[in-house]
Amino acid sequence: MSAPPAAQSDWALFLDFDGTLVEIAEHPDAVIVPPDLPALLRNLAHRLNGAIAVISGRSLAGLDAMLDGALPAMAGVHGLERRDAAGQLYQAVDRTAEFAQARAVIQAFVAAHPGTMWEDKGNALALHFRNAPAAGPAAEALLDAEQKALGNEFILQKGKQIVELKPGSQHKGTVVQTYMAEPPFKGRTPVFLGDDTTDEDAFAAVNAMGGYSIRVGDAPQTVAQYKIDTVNEALEWLSRL
Repeated sequence: MSAPPAAQSDWALFLDFDGTLVEIAEHPDAVIVPPDLPALLRNLAHRLNGAIAVISGRSLAGLDAMLDGALPAMAGVHGLERRDAAGQLYQAVDRTAEFAQARAVIQAFVAAHPGTMWEDKGNALALHFRNAPAAGPAAEALLDAEQKALGNEFILQKGKQIVELKPGSQHKGTVVQTYMAEPPFKGRTPVFLGDDTTDEDAFAAVNAMGGYSIRVGDAPQTVAQYKIDTVNEALEWLSRL
């Protein structure tokens, strides 16, 4: 893959968070946010007339806290939480009660596998095994069984040393499509930067709309058209806009 083209002021810019704007850490709470990142995002929002959004697996509240409320438009939990550029909040139907059995099973798994940890995002449950890679196959098998028990309305989403159980109604690709139907994104060229398998739906969506899909880091398989090697290089590329 080649390097991405120079950024343009008529783009609609969509950004993943972990592994794209910040380096991945051993624990989600241990990420280090570059001190100038919130200001960079605010400047980009000004340059793009508001057509910029962060789309992440993290919660919307967590993103706001880490980015000092830098952007109006952001989506959390892979789109199950979304705020548009005008500040209107959209949330999926509450499915948290249906996860009762899965929560108990995941808690027991983490207790029995040192180094693993889990996140309760309400409408999604994430099981991390970055610090216990040998537990990865068992973690995936466990959540695969829970997904089958919950039924086809729920999906298993795999990322970098993480597997997540969530409703299948939203993913990063559907979020991009929704934003692109609204001002100030509508009519612009969509661009998505991401680093993980969870970003592939967004890459496919912007490709279908004639936009630019940019992968941060290496991947054995991806539909992204362009590549940036590191988080630092991604931040430098964004700053040139």
